[in-house]
Amino acid sequence: MLGCGFADRGFPVNHRAFSGRWPRLRAELGRRSVIGLPFGWLLLFFAVPFLIVLKISVSNAVLAMPPVAPVLIWGHDRILQIHVQFSNYAFVLADRLYVAAFINSLRVAAVTTLLTLLIGYPMAYGISRTPGVWRNVLFMFVALPFFTSFLLRVYAWIGLLGRSGPVNGLLLHLGLIHEPIQLLQTDFAVYLGMVYSYLPFMVLPLYASIEKLDLTLLEAAADLGCRPTRAFFAITLPLTREGIFAGCLLVFIPAVGEYVIPALMGGPDTLMIGRVVWDEFFANRDWPVASALAIVLLVILSGFVFLLQKVQAQAEEAG
Repeated sequence: MLGCGFADRGFPVNHRAFSGRWPRLRAELGRRSVIGLPFGWLLLFFAVPFLIVLKISVSNAVLAMPPVAPVLIWGHDRILQIHVQFSNYAFVLADRLYVAAFINSLRVAAVTTLLTLLIGYPMAYGISRTPGVWRNVLFMFVALPFFTSFLLRVYAWIGLLGRSGPVNGLLLHLGLIHEPIQLLQTDFAVYLGMVYSYLPFMVLPLYASIEKLDLTLLEAAADLGCRPTRAFFAITLPLTREGIFAGCLLVFIPAVGEYVIPALMGGPDTLMIGRVVWDEFFANRDWPVASALAIVLLVILSGFVFLLQKVQAQAEEAG
């Protein structure tokens, strides 16, 4: 009878060593699977769309469907030809309209981030210092807008701020104004809508950071004669800077490319890059220019995130 095992061919099999190695191999396979899933997710939903947009940004606009010329073309001699041009990026960076849209988007996002931080920090601090039952209630109120459609909330603000809306009615009733004032299609309406929409993104990481703060440090500072204001800037604020950085990133990055709020609540002169990209894609049907705008915006935001992380690392080393 012929044997097919290693032992039958003269190779000894160490079953104990194999049985001891198998759990380690299985654990290693599990770790690689856990790491591979998020990488696969990023590859599928970030890297692939990014490469598609990048390919469109270096192509030519044509009257076709889709309105872009192919980048890779097989020539008559069966040689693959690559048609790439970077004039779209030169046009985007040289045109004053697009540059103004970038600058205005960064300005609006920065002001929105600052306002949400000034409003959200006291809210998060108050929630974290509230007793258990009421803390859950207040936390639910902060998270409650997530259960409602974003578009419905924006339209609700349109109804509130209209000339015949409750806000104008209240101001008329109090005698503060004599006729309805223009609240919609203004910068005030844009900032109000963006602060309201992105405030939970600031409060949640701040609450998580403040809630972990060791209160004995504040008690020790009070025992040493430190005033509450000085203790806040010397102890509370530095120890919660991770939550501040996280909240600022969560608010600033989506606020730069915001389209819905400026389009519905802002005026015709409210120029933001999200609205410009939309117009280039769907109104002008210039997909290469719109893709170049999206790539430039991504580079700007990536540089901002890198700079903020570097500042945070330097602050942690100094602390």
